[in-house]
Amino acid sequence: MSRAQEMADQETAAQEIVAADIGGTHARFALATVANGRVSALGKAVTLKVADHASLPLAWRAFATTLGREPPRAAALAVAGPVRGDVLKFTNSPWIFRRASLAEEIGVENLLLINDFGAVGHAVAQIPPDDLIHIAGPRRPFPRPGVVSIIGPGTGLGVAQLVLDVDSYRVIETEGGHVDFAPQDAFEDALLQRMRQQFLRVSIERVVSGPGLAQIRAALPGVEAGPVPADDTALWSAAISGADAFSSAALERFCLCLGGFVGDVALIHGANAIVLAGGLPPRIAHLLPQSGFASRLTAKGRYSQMMAGLPVWLIGHPQPGLLGAAAAFATRFK
Repeated sequence: MSRAQEMADQETAAQEIVAADIGGTHARFALATVANGRVSALGKAVTLKVADHASLPLAWRAFATTLGREPPRAAALAVAGPVRGDVLKFTNSPWIFRRASLAEEIGVENLLLINDFGAVGHAVAQIPPDDLIHIAGPRRPFPRPGVVSIIGPGTGLGVAQLVLDVDSYRVIETEGGHVDFAPQDAFEDALLQRMRQQFLRVSIERVVSGPGLAQIRAALPGVEAGPVPADDTALWSAAISGADAFSSAALERFCLCLGGFVGDVALIHGANAIVLAGGLPPRIAHLLPQSGFASRLTAKGRYSQMMAGLPVWLIGHPQPGLLGAAAAFATRFK
């Protein structure tokens, strides 16, 4: 086959789709071009507030209006919640829809629905190395074949497993953020006991997530003597800036707990590399290397040396959910 024919075939295989990343607060949409199992282009994201739209189809129409033309008749939607059964409900949003009728309601022929953190796994598989920020361990690329553990603290705590083959990959979605919180010292023992008074069961997500910082801060000795930040947003800002000593101390403990959990996940997955994702790691990327994150991650007894050899990266792509949704579509419909 001539080079000209190969290029013509590749051009024919290219397909434009709508990629969407639907969370509890925002719904992000973008046009993407996919070809040969990969994302070749991702357009500018359009971000809509979920609260401003009564349903997903209505938000879709609002996005379509911004295009000034009919959207493509193919779409990949990453949604914040389990993608199981016919009736799907978002975890932190009132939107509900039926899988069987959604494609007709939004006017598409090929529709892929994927969990939002599963989409992040696809993004990690396809992003260029320049979109990865080194956090800890050796500066080593992902091995092929190999396994990558992906952990993402944000409003919640996402976990996914990326299984890499020589020239293919597979994403395994999990609910790993809901395993039990495992204290590692006396303070964390006390933190667990304190949180048990509020929650019937204390999962790691209760600690290693956006709301978890307030739980940690409230358990610090002497914290009652000082003013309390107005809300989680103010607390995180004070912790990162150093404006409040108690909030900063809570953030240091947060990094320890995150490191311990990340190490546990890597052991369970048999990981060769680790990627941090979610809304919080980019905000504290400059603090993680100087915190106790890496020391707690590697503190795994007889496996400490092995854990120290794992590269830890942070996904730096601005829209991993949109990229991942498009990538998942590309692999499914190639």
